[in-house]
Amino acid sequence: MKLTLSLIAIIASALLAIAMMVRWERPPMVSTQLGYRGLGMVETDNPRRAEVLKALNKPLAPADPATPSGVKASQTYQNVKVLGDLDTEEFNRLMGSITEWVSPEQGCNYCHNPENLADDSVYTKIVARRMIEMTRAINTKWKPHVQETGVTCYTCHRGHPVPQNIWFSDDAPPHALGMSARRQGQNIAAKAVGSTSLPYDPFTALYGKTEPIRIVSQTALPAGSSATIKDAEKTYGLMINMSQALGVNCTFCHNTRSFTGWSESRPERVTAWHGINMVSDLNATYLESLKNAFPVNRLGPHGDVGKVNCTTCHQGVSKPLLGANMVKDYPELAAPGPVP
Repeated sequence: MKLTLSLIAIIASALLAIAMMVRWERPPMVSTQLGYRGLGMVETDNPRRAEVLKALNKPLAPADPATPSGVKASQTYQNVKVLGDLDTEEFNRLMGSITEWVSPEQGCNYCHNPENLADDSVYTKIVARRMIEMTRAINTKWKPHVQETGVTCYTCHRGHPVPQNIWFSDDAPPHALGMSARRQGQNIAAKAVGSTSLPYDPFTALYGKTEPIRIVSQTALPAGSSATIKDAEKTYGLMINMSQALGVNCTFCHNTRSFTGWSESRPERVTAWHGINMVSDLNATYLESLKNAFPVNRLGPHGDVGKVNCTTCHQGVSKPLLGANMVKDYPELAAPGPVP
């Protein structure tokens, strides 16, 4: 009898320990059918989490419209290299909004020398100018992804001078001796890939386009295929990151009948494809070009700049800021800028 009670106590303790380690979702949950029944094409949401995300993805009220002065900003101010085509009052309104979006506590002096606003000695001014160019490029060149909703600085920054969701290259430094000298870029419960043991930096290779994201062989293995298990794991890591970024599961874009088949995929997969290419372009064209502008303390462990991925904009929802139209009140950010 004592043995039985002891065994029950051990089992109960083990179950309690597991319950404390595992993140449980308590009911009720909300399920949305995305495809034919019986195929697992279902999106499951937690309404309590939805309320939290709704609060975190609330856009700021736009600034009051400006009354045009009839004088361009380039005529009023010196050294206006990007937004000089705007009316002076429109320029002032946008500058005030950018301060609220990016540095509400630091104010204008986060980017400007208060003794000489035209001065370029403050590195954040160089970065901000490039980011305005990038924002205009997103809203014009990448409409297949952002549609007419577009983005502003607030989409990524949310009131923080440095967006909270950026990434740096990470190839795992040596941590032990012998055969365990390296983790081979994985086997760490990394948040970026859903706390799995998958490669925790799938971004450098896949967003950098040095390796293909699609790794399914088109021929009978192993003939004609150069894809490895690790290649597949990188792709899975990137897909998990995207899933977390948008707060959805795989069936939001893919059909369970054929994950690779475009003809059976949902339309959202095309939007995501444009998003992947947009992220690669933004990192290569706008962010990596700023490496020499940043001080050392703003660079990553390998000397690279902070870069964007899907989480930078989406932050847990399928449409950034729950689909709020970001350029409706700031059409000047949807104007074509200079070609880099």
